[in-house]
Amino acid sequence: MPRRILIIIGHPDPGAERFCRALAHSYAEGARSAGHDVRTVDIATLDISFLRTAQEFAQPAPPALQDAADAIREAEHIVLVLPLWLGTMPALLKAFLEQVMRPGVAFAYPEPGQGGFVKTLLKGRSAHVMVTMGMPATFYRLWYFGHGIAGLRRNILNFVGIRPVRETLFGMVEGVSSARREQWLERVRKLGIAGR
Repeated sequence: MPRRILIIIGHPDPGAERFCRALAHSYAEGARSAGHDVRTVDIATLDISFLRTAQEFAQPAPPALQDAADAIREAEHIVLVLPLWLGTMPALLKAFLEQVMRPGVAFAYPEPGQGGFVKTLLKGRSAHVMVTMGMPATFYRLWYFGHGIAGLRRNILNFVGIRPVRETLFGMVEGVSSARREQWLERVRKLGIAGR
């Protein structure tokens, strides 16, 4: 069944040579070839400010990010492609997620005086997190326990109801051969075809 897929390119550098961009384009190409409805949000092209107060967070997303917030609401499957920086996502991607995963979009606070838990608003969606890194992916998983990506999965995506969340890690991206990169791109293209 065709799915509504949102691809978020989470690399702050707009350079075309970034491998995150190649992965995102390969996934999109595969997904479109299979009839999926694909939208792309590239954070490097957006005007993203950092939130500083709870009052700001309680407001609607700024006009420059409203389309991105709507795309998240409308998607059935979200693909995040990002580099690992200091063990976790880049600050600009975190700022983007804070701006678009606001109350009213991703979750809702309980009504005043009623108590209870936060209501998730993005149930029924799945996600796939694809991460490039300079270290071996196995080392990141075993030595660092994948803590930065686990935080993204558990504290952001699962928190707002998105599950399952799959992960694909690409290690030593600067040092691998062109042939290895092509294998990775083909693997991601097949994931796009499957809408996973």
